[in-house]
Amino acid sequence: MSEGIVEVLALGIGNVLWADEGFGVRAVEALHAGWVFPEGVRLMDGGTLGLELFDEIASAKRLLVFDAIDRGLAPGALVVLHGSDVPAWTGRRLSPHQNGLNDVLALAALRGRAPAEVIAIGVQPVSLEDFGGSLRPEVKARLPEAVGLAVDAIAAWGFAPTRRAPGSASDPLNAAALALDVYEQGRPSASDACRDGDPRVLALSGAARCG
Repeated sequence: MSEGIVEVLALGIGNVLWADEGFGVRAVEALHAGWVFPEGVRLMDGGTLGLELFDEIASAKRLLVFDAIDRGLAPGALVVLHGSDVPAWTGRRLSPHQNGLNDVLALAALRGRAPAEVIAIGVQPVSLEDFGGSLRPEVKARLPEAVGLAVDAIAAWGFAPTRRAPGSASDPLNAAALALDVYEQGRPSASDACRDGDPRVLALSGAARCG
């Protein structure tokens, strides 16, 4: 649970085990790796926590969300939604996490604790069904632009960051084994891969690999 009010919450939501579903998490990781923000700004890997993010979101004055957003655009196209456009996603689900985020924002509004400003930065996914897969090239290539949009938005809110010095270390937002480079280096080659998924995941679940 958050303590006190956060001026800006930059939240990445998604599941890194399902290919482009992990865009939001990878984007907030890249934002954290490249920039240092002033006090009052919090960066968070929200994963797929859904309503469990209520306290975090309700404690933020301003909210910036990274996510995979399906609007039927060209693969890798960036999408930026502002204000009422974010909780107004209706009809066709635009994001795998649309319902969870909408529920949190609606509950926060009912309790008079909704962020005053909300921005969502998303990307049109290529694939959401590759279990154990990483971001597709078209999506991965948009990370720098998505991070740049986030930096500009947060700076416009009055919290301009500074670039991290090249090679400087930063505490990871999540487990080091899930970092993008480490995750991709551990992937099996195409010839070793099978449709059952990543053997590292299967080993944890006790499932058998295809032969």
